[in-house]
Amino acid sequence: MNKVQRLFEIDPWKIRTTHLDKENRRLQESLTSIGNGYMGMRGNFEESYSGIHHQGTYLAGIWFPDKTRVGWWKNGYPEYFGKVINAMDFLQMKLYVNDHEIDLAVDELTDFDLELNMENGVLTRSFVVTIDDAKVRFTFQRFLSIVKKELAVIQLTAESLSGTAHLKVVSKLDNNVQNVDSNYEEMFWFEKNRGHQEDISFLTTQTVPNNFGIEQFSVTGAMKHLSSSTGLQQDAKLEVAESFSYELKANQPIQLEKRVVILTSRDVPEAEQRETATALLNEYDASYEDLLAEQNSAWADRWALADVLINGDDEAQQGIRFNIFQLFSTYYGEDQRLNIGPKGFTGEKYGGATYWDTEAYAVPMYLGIADPDVTKNLLKYRHNQLAEAQHNARQQGLKGALYPMVTFTGIECHNEWEITFEEIHRNGTIAHAIYNYTTYTGDEEYIQKEGLEVLTEIARFWADRVHFSKRQQKYMIHGVTGPNEYENNINNNWYTNYIASWVLSYTLENYNKYQAQATVTITPEEQAKWQDIIDRMYYPTDEELGIFVQHDTFLDKDLMPTSELDPAERPLNQHWSWDKILRSCFIKQADVLQGIYYFGDQFTLEEKRKNFEFYEPMTVHESSLSASVHSILAAELGLTDKSMEMYQRTARLDLDNYNNDTDDGLHITSMTGSWLAIVHGFAQMKTSTGELSFAPILPKEWENYSFHVNYRGRLLAVAVNQKEVTIDLKDGPALAMMLYGKEITLENTLTVSLKQEESHV
Repeated sequence: MNKVQRLFEIDPWKIRTTHLDKENRRLQESLTSIGNGYMGMRGNFEESYSGIHHQGTYLAGIWFPDKTRVGWWKNGYPEYFGKVINAMDFLQMKLYVNDHEIDLAVDELTDFDLELNMENGVLTRSFVVTIDDAKVRFTFQRFLSIVKKELAVIQLTAESLSGTAHLKVVSKLDNNVQNVDSNYEEMFWFEKNRGHQEDISFLTTQTVPNNFGIEQFSVTGAMKHLSSSTGLQQDAKLEVAESFSYELKANQPIQLEKRVVILTSRDVPEAEQRETATALLNEYDASYEDLLAEQNSAWADRWALADVLINGDDEAQQGIRFNIFQLFSTYYGEDQRLNIGPKGFTGEKYGGATYWDTEAYAVPMYLGIADPDVTKNLLKYRHNQLAEAQHNARQQGLKGALYPMVTFTGIECHNEWEITFEEIHRNGTIAHAIYNYTTYTGDEEYIQKEGLEVLTEIARFWADRVHFSKRQQKYMIHGVTGPNEYENNINNNWYTNYIASWVLSYTLENYNKYQAQATVTITPEEQAKWQDIIDRMYYPTDEELGIFVQHDTFLDKDLMPTSELDPAERPLNQHWSWDKILRSCFIKQADVLQGIYYFGDQFTLEEKRKNFEFYEPMTVHESSLSASVHSILAAELGLTDKSMEMYQRTARLDLDNYNNDTDDGLHITSMTGSWLAIVHGFAQMKTSTGELSFAPILPKEWENYSFHVNYRGRLLAVAVNQKEVTIDLKDGPALAMMLYGKEITLENTLTVSLKQEESHV
């Protein structure tokens, strides 16, 4: 297990510290990020901070196609690398006390307090500085409205605790921003317009031109201040600013409230942005208290359905709530043009675009705690990009559709060959999300038309990507990277072969079932070819070990458990060369076990046990996606301690910085893993057969846990304590389901004894 790094106190609802950790400021910024699905920012300071940090503000759907063509560029490579770009910094409020600019990287301070309230998304910070003879306390409070998506509210309170001081505040909209990975200080923005009109200042910028035919985005920020002082204009390049002056006297606090509206050309044409932003600022004229009350109420509605209550373990409680909070701050399904970036609004790593993580890990959670239309929007997102997925396949000389590893538009825009061209198993996960949605909701309308269109093109890709081995008389898939990214360019990855065959089978099954409604035609010749592939697909196995072999030659490696590794060399990806990693037996994340997790009803308990016991000891869990799958399988196998260990890792991956990489931003899409580990793991909720079932267990560290799920028009409340399990039908008609392997009909509330058996299948 990697060493944990904990910067914040344990609290069920708050992320709080009284220590400004200058050495880990970037990590503090990541962990105090906030967002509202439309925009978001890292936990940056409003005032200047000259120390090492990562200033970052991001807007949903705003990105740039950066050039990638280099000396080793080959046919089929993406033309550009799509990346989320750092956007207008509307947070800035520079502070000057007696003409001294406050900079917490160098100034002495006391009484520092930093708190993120997960109940309502409010970030609060306070500190005291002494300048000359004046001792001044500053308090900032800010939130991004989840009711008025374009609105950000920042409130500054300043109070002299002793002495008299002159305070100047320079509040800005500043677009002098760059990405951390910018080449040669490249700027992605240029100014289009600026101005001040009565009490509103605005700045309009646009992304620089590109050579790839991708639209240029325009963004307008408009700010308005509520203050006893009159703002004076103080502009510079790519920024607008207003300056406010106050005489601070002891025990006479002043307040300056800054309200910002951000509009983008995704929703409002540039020519209309200034007028629209001004109108919205004037419309959003409620008091700070009323805006905050509105925010509190909206978050309370979200938590009423989504909260998971854990008693007896505040670390676990804080972890699950932090993850749900950050997920909902990133995506709540309102805009079907959007998807869930792996860093959300918290950083730029991975390009910030859509990954297969959404279908693999986010869809199962959103099915349980959001309206079914949220998941349907995620499916439509991929259907809307079907033509682009076909383009990706053609680029590789293949038929059908290849959904991208990384994208904003559906076109592949990731520039690492071993990922982009070889990690094609993601194509199967796009299909699996349709299966997940259909079996969970019982809604077969989508699969009959749009769903079959996607499935058919993915199936055509797999049918063209396989080759037939005359020697083995089997179909094979060579030259791939499986979910374990610590092996590249391997042959016959068991998981890839399995999911490819499953897609062919699932597509044929549904085509035969819905052919009358379908908008596609699969010829008899295609159907015969697909069935032949299904019947003769090659799966590497080892009868003696009783396992599915991760890929051809995996068993020829020097096999050893991770316990033999020097802890000082972990994470491996930060200490070993890539060559050494690729030659090792160590597994980044669930690979064979990913397939067993996806298709759990197709394997025996003994098959699950043998594969888990073989592969987990070699897994270093250096992917954020790893721990949740292992936690779920361990729970099913009755390995409660291992399941709990993996839950703790997925729930507190970022809070405890397990992989020493959270300073780059949070692992948003994998945050669903903590919910999955509880609901699919400890509670053993299963829906893949079209019938709901539970078989709960209780970790010995916990007194009890409870959660809600939506299921086929019902709202269920599940509570598990040390003696019994209670399932309460809160809303909807009676439900036939399975509990501990027995058929029941849930009509209102049912309570049974907790069964802490060795295993429940």
